[in-house]
Amino acid sequence: MLVNEAVGTRQVDVDQIRLSLKARYDELSSEYDDAVEQSQVLRLVEVGDTAGDDQADSGTKTAERDTAQSLLRTILDRRAQYEHALNRLAEGTYGRCEGCTEPIPVERLEIYPSATTCVSCKQTRERRAA
Repeated sequence: MLVNEAVGTRQVDVDQIRLSLKARYDELSSEYDDAVEQSQVLRLVEVGDTAGDDQADSGTKTAERDTAQSLLRTILDRRAQYEHALNRLAEGTYGRCEGCTEPIPVERLEIYPSATTCVSCKQTRERRAA
């Protein structure tokens, strides 16, 4: 399927979609780099500043470290979604649901450009996961 058929767009629109997806991917890459740097600074501070720590201090540091790791995983996941969307665009399958192969509504793609499923298939997946 051609992306033009799937999302009802012209080549100019496909180019705009590609630029938009790539820009968001680049933003997420930059966010990830910043988060890695902040995580490393946090570790250095943690390693160098343990004198006199009690259980509460240790717990706080553990919570901060867990939060930083969670942020890194979240950013990587979101970046992978945009990378997948770019690959689908290159393959010509962007805008088609991976579940039922029907077109994903343009409104959904405008709100969530890395969407890979229509609303119906997404709801079905969420019900199964619950």
